[in-house]
Amino acid sequence: MYQKTILDNGLRIVTSTMPHTRSLSICFFIGVGSRYESEAQAGGSHFIEHLNFRGTARRPSAKDISLAVEEVGGSLNGGTNKELTLYWARVAQPHFLLALDVLVDMLLHSRFDPADIEQERQVILEELNMTKDSPSQQVNLLIDQLLWPGHPLGWDTIGTKESVTAMSRGMMLEYIENKYLPETTVVAIAGNIQHEEAVTAVSQAMGNWSNQHLHPEYAAYKEQLNQRLQVERRDTEQAHLCLGLPGLPLLHPKRYVLDLLNTILGGGMSSRLFTEIRDKLGLAYSISSAIDHFHDTGAITVYAGVEPKNLPVAIKAILEQFSQLKEPISYSELSKAKELTKGQLWLRMEDTRSVTGWIGGQEILTGNILTVDQVVAIIDAITTEELEELARELFTGEYLRLAVVGPLANEESLEELLTL
Repeated sequence: MYQKTILDNGLRIVTSTMPHTRSLSICFFIGVGSRYESEAQAGGSHFIEHLNFRGTARRPSAKDISLAVEEVGGSLNGGTNKELTLYWARVAQPHFLLALDVLVDMLLHSRFDPADIEQERQVILEELNMTKDSPSQQVNLLIDQLLWPGHPLGWDTIGTKESVTAMSRGMMLEYIENKYLPETTVVAIAGNIQHEEAVTAVSQAMGNWSNQHLHPEYAAYKEQLNQRLQVERRDTEQAHLCLGLPGLPLLHPKRYVLDLLNTILGGGMSSRLFTEIRDKLGLAYSISSAIDHFHDTGAITVYAGVEPKNLPVAIKAILEQFSQLKEPISYSELSKAKELTKGQLWLRMEDTRSVTGWIGGQEILTGNILTVDQVVAIIDAITTEELEELARELFTGEYLRLAVVGPLANEESLEELLTL
């Protein structure tokens, strides 16, 4: 499934050889994200990720960087979340060295030109405006605030207008020096390439990268009772709601039990939420559930957009589905959920970019890469009793939270609905 080599500077290289493909993906995982930021640094990880695409000494503009990959038919992008930052390229196999060179150049030699910083600052402020103008995105930010109050996990990854406006070039360079380290970076490569070839190329490009700073730390989170309801009134056609509950950390032994429970609840068009809330009751066009696993905490969330007058009915209907998860699940429904979960996993493994996500994401976050077969065996072994037991443990009214964005006339009655 994969091979791993650690260079002398601590940089980890993990590869998966896929000889049947003609493409190849490279993904750099940096083990820091928005939860590693102070209040003054809020949005810094995201800002830096943007600027690494703006120009280097050899490729002075954003166009020079993107064109280097796109003119050979490849694609290039990045992303920032709460616990990691990533940069990736996907190209035809003969262009491996080019893609690697572009990514290394971006990571180690970006200029952080003052003019580029000011231009990108305006871009990010517009990104913030775009998020604020989207009720479905805004309600997800509100539920994070309720789930992790006063903690970086509850902040917007993009930051705030105040923090983005105040962030200086010096702050960014200091952040990189202290947090972009060889030992906190994983290079994942998947495609038609041998491990030894990949290690040789990465070693030549990054073997001299060194940094003596300590491993970056994050603020731990301890579950606490807090405000349960947050409403933002807006003149919109729909009321957008998120119901949330604390979940499980990434390394929790019941993590895959919760993932399977979520598949039953909101995974696909045959899930309970889709079948009941959309198909039978006609309350929502869009409804879904999601699971987040972080180092020391997690979350279960459900999103829906409904007619404002139907908001109480929709909340009650969703909570009824929460309650029904505590009852025995039939063998046929359990079997369907397992096959759906395994099928989606196997399909992902046919794409080189997804494979880099699989091996690199596990290595950077857990230091241990489970193979697909190992995860499939875990899924196959889950019983209905385990699902019922975990549902009874997690789906309780005490920690239930609700965020709503929409044209609400009276919000007082909503908190009364938050019972299980």
